[in-house]
Parts: sequence; C-alpha cells; structure tokens
Amino acid sequence: MRVAHWFSLVTAVPFAFAIHASEAGVIDWHNPLIGPPLTGSHHTAPSFHRTEDSFTGYTKSVVLTATESNVLAALHPGNGSVAWRHAFHDLDHVIAYKAHGDRVAVVSGPGGATFRSLDVHSGQLILEQQLHHPDAGRLFEPASLGTGFAFESSSPDSDIFVLTNGHAVRRINGKTGDVEWGWTSADQRSLYLYSNVISTPEAVYLVGLAKSLASYTLHVATLSPATGELLTTADFPSSITEGPSQLLLLTSKAKDQYVAWLEDGRIHSLKLTPELKAKATVTKGATYKKLLDIKLCEDGVFVGIKEDGSGRVVKLSEDGSLKVTWEFENSATSKEYTESVYVGGKDVDGSTYIARVFWSHLLRSASAHVLAPHLADGKGLVTGFTFPFATHDHGIITHVALDAANPAELRVLSRLVLTTTTGGVQLWQQDELQWAREEGLSDIRAAEMVELPESKLVAAQVASEENEAFAPRLFRQLSDAQNFPQYAINFARRFATGSYASVSSSVAPKANASQPLARDAFGLRKIIVAATAHGKVFGIDSSNGEIVWSRVFGLGWAHEVGGKIIPLKVFVTRAVGDVDGDTPQVVVVAERKADNTLRDTVVFHIDALTGADVLGVSKDKDLLQGKDVIAGSCVEAYFYKTDTAKFVILLDEFLQTHLFPDTPHNYEVFSKAVKSLHFPLRSSSGTARTLTGHKINVQKEFTDKHVAYPTWTTAFPPNEDILALISRPTSAPVASYGKVLGNRTTLYKYLNPSTFVVLTGSVPILYHAVLPALSTGECDVKAVFTENWLVYSYSYYDGELGAPDQAKSHRIVSVELYEGSKVDEKISSPDLSSYSNKTTSVAVYEESYVFPRAIRAMSTTSTKFGISVKDILVATENGQIVSIPRRYLDPRRPKRKPTSEEAEEWLMQYDPLIPDDPKRVISHAYPVSNTREILTSPSLLESTSLIFAYGPHDLFSTRSSPSGTFDVLSEDFNKVQLVVTICALLVAILITRPMVANKKIKERWYN
Repeated sequence: MRVAHWFSLVTAVPFAFAIHASEAGVIDWHNPLIGPPLTGSHHTAPSFHRTEDSFTGYTKSVVLTATESNVLAALHPGNGSVAWRHAFHDLDHVIAYKAHGDRVAVVSGPGGATFRSLDVHSGQLILEQQLHHPDAGRLFEPASLGTGFAFESSSPDSDIFVLTNGHAVRRINGKTGDVEWGWTSADQRSLYLYSNVISTPEAVYLVGLAKSLASYTLHVATLSPATGELLTTADFPSSITEGPSQLLLLTSKAKDQYVAWLEDGRIHSLKLTPELKAKATVTKGATYKKLLDIKLCEDGVFVGIKEDGSGRVVKLSEDGSLKVTWEFENSATSKEYTESVYVGGKDVDGSTYIARVFWSHLLRSASAHVLAPHLADGKGLVTGFTFPFATHDHGIITHVALDAANPAELRVLSRLVLTTTTGGVQLWQQDELQWAREEGLSDIRAAEMVELPESKLVAAQVASEENEAFAPRLFRQLSDAQNFPQYAINFARRFATGSYASVSSSVAPKANASQPLARDAFGLRKIIVAATAHGKVFGIDSSNGEIVWSRVFGLGWAHEVGGKIIPLKVFVTRAVGDVDGDTPQVVVVAERKADNTLRDTVVFHIDALTGADVLGVSKDKDLLQGKDVIAGSCVEAYFYKTDTAKFVILLDEFLQTHLFPDTPHNYEVFSKAVKSLHFPLRSSSGTARTLTGHKINVQKEFTDKHVAYPTWTTAFPPNEDILALISRPTSAPVASYGKVLGNRTTLYKYLNPSTFVVLTGSVPILYHAVLPALSTGECDVKAVFTENWLVYSYSYYDGELGAPDQAKSHRIVSVELYEGSKVDEKISSPDLSSYSNKTTSVAVYEESYVFPRAIRAMSTTSTKFGISVKDILVATENGQIVSIPRRYLDPRRPKRKPTSEEAEEWLMQYDPLIPDDPKRVISHAYPVSNTREILTSPSLLESTSLIFAYGPHDLFSTRSSPSGTFDVLSEDFNKVQLVVTICALLVAILITRPMVANKKIKERWYN
C-alpha cells in the first residue's frame, strides 16, 4: 500500500506542473518568419499578385516570394503579416514559382524534381507530382536555370507545361495533377539547355542555347500541345555571350510570341512560329550592355541598360518591332547615386508601370521614378518621390517589387516592396513606411540573454539611502508618512483582488510606454542579443519579442572591395551587479570575409541596452564598426571570468592568444591564470581527424603572444568528421554534489571540469571519456551535457526492419556519471587533475528510451542556483517544443515494481516509451518548426527558467517551472480567507484570554 501510494504521487506530479492553455500568449510569444527573399532570379524574387473575385468583383493581392529558408510564402500587403507559408524539406529546395489566377505553381528539388500547385491566398496544397527522381536532377547556377512554367489557358484549373532539368517538358493536368504527356530532349548532355517555355494553341515553344566554340547559339524546339510530339527544332545564327539571362520571351498585343536577346550590344528579336521559318531582326540605334526582365515580358516590355548605365524602356509593338518608349533621365552611372534597380508592375486594370529605384548619396535618401506609359495620351508620365530609407539601419536595397494605382488623371500611387542586404523586407506606399519585417532573424548565428538592471529611479533611491545620515533619514521618513493612508488603501485593494505580479502574468511593457528598459520584480524580462549571418545584430525584448535596437555591422577596410560579416559567438562581458560598471555589455566575435578572399577576425563591443558602440568609434546612427583582432581566421574563442575581470580569449591559426578587451588588468589576470588553462581543438590532415588537448605556454614568444601547445591527441577513423564538442555550461551552478538514495547511501556526482562530449560522423558515434562507444545506423545526433547528466538522441533505421523505407526509430539515451565504483565512494572529481588516475573511476548509469518523434534541437532548463529539477527541452520535427521531466529520463528507473526505498526517490517503473503528452508541449498551438537552437537563462526566481528557441522559420520565447513555482504563492491562493482565518483566531484569543485568566484565578482562590 505504501509503494502504491508513492507511485500514484509520482505519476501525478507531472500533470500538476503541466502547461496551461491560459498561459498561451501571456507568458510567451511567437514570431513567424519566412526568411530573406531569394532575389538572384525573377523566378524566386518577391512579386505582387492580384486576383479578382468572380462574384463580388473585388480584388485581393498578396506578395509572393521564395526565401533562403526554403519557404514559399505569401504576405498580406496591408500589414506585412504572413498569409501562409509552405516549408519544403531540407533536401528539397524551392527553385522557381509562378502565379496564375488563384493558384501558384512551384518546382523544387534538383532540376525541378517535384511539382506542386497551391492556393495563392491560403497556401493549401492542391496538386503534387514528382517529375523525376532527385538523383537524376541536374544542378545549375542559378538553381532556377532550366526550369519554367507555361499555362495553357487563363482558366483557374488550366493545364500546366513544366520545363525541368533543362531538357524535359511535361503537361500536367490542372485538375488531377496527372502527367498527360512528357517529352525529353534526345540530347540530354550539355550541348543543349532549354531555359524558357511558352505555349500557344498551335505549339509549345522551348527556347534555349546550344554551345558553340566561343559563345552560345539560339536554339528553339516546338512541341504539339496535345500529344507532346516534337514538331521541329532549329538553330538560329547568333553569338550570345552572357548566357540564358539575356534571353527574353515576349508577347505582343496580338498574342504573338517573340524571343529577344542581346548580341554584340544590339537587341535581336525573332518571331516564334510552329515551323520556325522566321528570321531574326536587329534594332538600330544605341548599344546595350544587358537586358533586364522586369516581369512584364508577357506585355512585351523590358528594360535595356546602355553602355553608360542609363535605362531605357523597350516595348514590343504590334508589328513585331522593338521600340524605345522611354529613357529615364539622369539614370547613367554616377558617383552621386547607386546603381538603379528597375522593376515592373501593374494596376487593377492591368496597365503596366515601370519604376527606377536608387539611393542618392547627396540627399541621403532613396528615390523612386515611376513611369506610366499609358498616361498623358499615351506619351507616358513619370512621377517621382523620395522616401527616407535608412541604409545604415537596413543595408542596401537589392530588389524591388512594384504595385501601382491610378486614382485620378495624371496621378500615380505606388507601393514598393524592398528587399535589403540585411534580410529586411519593407513596404513603402509613396514616402511612408507601412511595415517592415526583419527576416534576417531567420539565420541567427549567435545569441545570449542579458539581464536588465533595476529601474534607475529605484537604483538611485537605494544608493542615496545607503549613504543617508540619521537626521535626513528621519525627516524623509516623516515626509513619506503622509502617503501612508493612500498606501494602505492600495495595499488592501491589491490584497483583496490578488493583483500582484505573478509568474504567469505578462511582464511586457504597456503599449506606447516610453519607460527605459528595467528589470521586473522576478527578473523575467531580459534582452536577447542576437547576431545574424546577414550582417546585423538585434536587441530583442524577451517579454514580447519586440526589437528594442538593431545595428548593421560595418565592413571596416573591406567596404572598398565588398564582403560580409559572419558572427561566431556572443559573450556577456559585463552583467548587472559587476563592479566595473552599471549597464550590461556584450562582445560579438565575428569573421570578416572580403570579396578578395581575405579573412580576418573582428570583434564588436556593444551596450546591450541601447546597441551603442562601447569602443566609441561609431555613432548611434552609423554602421557599427568593430576592432580587428586577428589578421586571419579565429580557431576558437573562449570566455574567461573571475571576480575582478571578464574577457574573451581568441586563438588564431598559429595558436597565438589574443585578449579582448586588451586592458592591462585583463593581461595581468590572464598571466596569473595561464598555467591552469587547457582546452581541446579539432584538427584534420587529409582524411585523418584528430582531437588534440592544448595548454598555453607561460612564456611569450617573439611575437609578444602566449602560444598554445599540444598535450594529448586522440585520433578518429578516417570516415568520421568531428561534428561538435559539447561541454558543461561553465556558468551553471551545482546545488547538490550528491544524490541520497532511499537506503540513505549517497552517490556523488562526477563533476570533473575536463570532461566533455564529442559528436562524430558520418557514421555517428558518441564518445565520452569513460563511456563505451555507441554505434548506430544512419542518424542525426543531438546531445546536452549538464552537471553529471548526459542526454543524447538519435534517429535511425533499425537493421532488423530491412530496407531504409521501413519504420524509423527515434531514441533518447540518458546517462548519469557518479564518482567511484560503488555508493558512498568519493574522489572529489571537481578538483581532479586531468592526469590523475582517478579520473576513470566512474560509475555509469545508462538507459535508452523510445521517443515518438525526431528531435531537431535539445537543451535543459537553467535556474539561478540550480536547485530546481532540470527538464530536458526538445524541439520536435512536427514543430513543437516539448519539456520532458527528468523523472522520465532517470537511468536508474527499475524494470520492476519500485520498492519502498525506490519510491522515496520518486523513481517510476521503467517504460521504454516516453509518452507523447500534449500537456508537456510548452509551445502550445504555436508552430515552431525547424528549430535550430534552444537557449535558456535563469530568472531571479529559482523555480523559473526563461526559454528562447530560434530557427529559420520561427522565434519563440516562454518560461518553464520544472519543479513548480514553489518560491511564489499561486494565483488561486485565497488571501482573503487567510486574513479572515487569522482575524477569527485573533478574536477567539481576545475572547478566551479573559475567560482563561478568570478560570486560573478561581482555581487559585479555591485551592
């Protein structure tokens, strides 16, 4: 009975601490991302698409784009929110899309292996068809080369002609998705490459290039739309040097099809007929250096760039000739403004517009010139405006999408969707910014949570009270006493209503609040400093996900040749409560990759509250400039801290040490500690992979730098790459150094600071200093190591099940390390040297569990003092963040009914399956897909851990209390009843006290 009672309590505890639906949207937030748009090709770049409701006549538009996060998405132009997004598999990259009516066709995979059709407004998948096996796909640069779409008619369920692999065409039924017919070029080698497809009732035209000795030759093939039979092919005399990008398929007003290309600076054009008997014509006049497809080729309009850089609008006339209809004034290359971006668009009536967008160095703003060719009696009208695009905050404009309206005669309103080098997407309506999305956050390379300081008012008051004399303190308290009645009323109101700050309440600032950043009562609000691969660093409010500040990394000397900044690590070098300052600071270690192939290491020193440059080199509105630390790549960077110093140790390719900040005090601290520093590094030579331990030489070399030298080496098999080194979090406190068992014996935790985990591949093997090697089949290992607890997961195809298309298994293995070979054996592992023989005196407890889903990321909760139980946080393949209690993963769970002593330890009977419990899903209903990392940070409450999960598709933040909120009263605690009970007891005491006193007097009197 006693064991059953304990077991029922243990199994009920996880449900008592389950996640409540009422907390969704209050203690957490979710920011869906789509990723920076792919602007390298018009097949993937952002574009407006408008549809008309056949019943009401109203139109509706979306912004479509394919992105670097392997997503096809639609944004609402009104507010920038995500209308829908379709995420593709990691090995199935989206390469081209085309919208038609209320559908959008898309191909993905190598060479366009898979075709899909989606609803343009909802993203619902309508059709899906694999066109060829991914292994048979041809890889091109850009990836969209050799793919194309042509719709048979304007009906919503029109059949679609799909060009893939540069040599294959298929007709796909728009209703069923079946392949009606397919045609493949007889020459599938690299001699012919088709890059465009266009359909007419008479023929399907494939336009491409044929290789010649010094250039390319125009090659066209015609197919029967009904059967796919090859009608004819022809090579046209031409000499095209720039490749398929200079081939444009044009449609005239009479629906005739033409192909235009650039040859020797002249624009050539050819009418397409089923017999391919037409001859090419050449335009006269100016020469051009390139042709631009502005997505108006279906209207016979494109832009030609002259040799001096000026842009001309060229239109296909009804007679088939190409005519220049407009030349943008002052569009030639100049030092006064950047290279122009040209884009085409339409209004609700289908009229075409062409915009030229550029940045003016003189005006320090962006300008747009919009041409409406149909206005001013067909002569064309240009309207222009400038808009305050902040290039120092958002980078350089790389692409523009245009939507226009003509509300009145000689009046044009424009909407521009800008894509920038920092991954930003913005919509401007004329000169007003409507919305902005920071899609660069989809590629966070390093992030840290930084604690906020107290409110300056509170901090100043506390500081003044500490140094206050007796008389001033007395007068101040008498002055404060006049506010006591109001305080008492407010206290009673708060007490009665329970309107106190609680763990389950929001700590986000009120709307339109302008108070400076300050810590809340429980330390649940922090700043998340996130550095992205798109050259920008952000300060994010952890309470609501709002961006507090952002800075664009400057390239330093590389701005003259071009390049990019790739963040490596973020370190908090000054925290709240440090003796050397008040505001927290962070250091971003990054690698600068210049376009001239040079690489060096640069650090950025940032105020975590404002984003200001601590080095004082950059102004707040300028690019954030860093400090060059290493003239080359950084091998590794470590953070070292003591009670008096915090600094970053960087190792260059010659294993020389560099400190930042490089102050004399930091060098003095480093010199004293250099004897005790040791670390492992990965290295390779040919196919050999080794892991080498290093120490730092106490004596400086002739370069005036301390140099590391090897102390031990471990070699791995040639087919294995070292994927990751995982060590314990250095800042995680250890509350207990042992575990007391039910029989009152103790297992002491193995806490040797030199212990770490190595993940290797291709055949993943998990190595540990004392664990036997674990070999599995094909898998993806995720691991976390904290205190004496190692947890790792992997997915694999069980060899006993047969071929890899059989069931896939997902496992979680829990390992605990304890000192000695038996209970009560203590070897003081935290103080052991790496060379001590006792380091191998370890007791290992290991158990494996089956998990329902594959795991993409793994972490543990962290608290201030390490007293709370640590839960394992996992991001699953189905887009959830799940908290797994440690009790479920205890490797000491008995495989029989627990004894009374085991029940006292809250051990449950072993079950190989970890249940798929929706109550443990801390992401609630939010889809948090493809999570890359889970970052945790302690709050001021020992019970509560802050969580930040990020990846290419989502940002998510919440809180977790693995042991329950034991350090604060629950919200449903009845404070009024407590007061009433105390008052009743007080009244009872007051009534009974005289009675008891009289009774005692009477007893004494009569005795």
